Amino acid sequence: MSRRAAREIAFKTIFQVEQGRNDSEPTLSILLSDSGLSRQSALFARELVSGTLEKQQEIDQTIIPYLQNWRLERLAAVDRSVLRLAAFELLYRTDIPPAVAINEAIELCKAFSGEESAKFVNGVLDRLACHRRGSKEEN
Repeated sequence: MSRRAAREIAFKTIFQVEQGRNDSEPTLSILLSDSGLSRQSALFARELVSGTLEKQQEIDQTIIPYLQNWRLERLAAVDRSVLRLAAFELLYRTDIPPAVAINEAIELCKAFSGEESAKFVNGVLDRLACHRRGSKEEN
């Protein structure tokens, strides 16, 4: 459960950075201080935030082909933030099974956006994960 809470904090930070043009560190620190997360879970949240923000351009370019008739900038900000976070996990965190990253993204969408968003995000991430899995098998 603590990783789920860490993901939620990471998502909120990523969302606030984009929407409020806030710096990530003060935002993340405030959210972590109120969370009661363990040191290990807080570190996980920090890794998710820093990795997602550092790799955001690469992540965006990677997920754009999977949006199918949508433009990234036209997505709801919540959905965009969830997609970026989950794509970071899928692309750069080999310690996290793809099914876990996708399921956690769906849960974030259900909590902060809605059922239709959860279905959309699931479809995008599933296509990305399947393509990534196929690419690894070819190598």
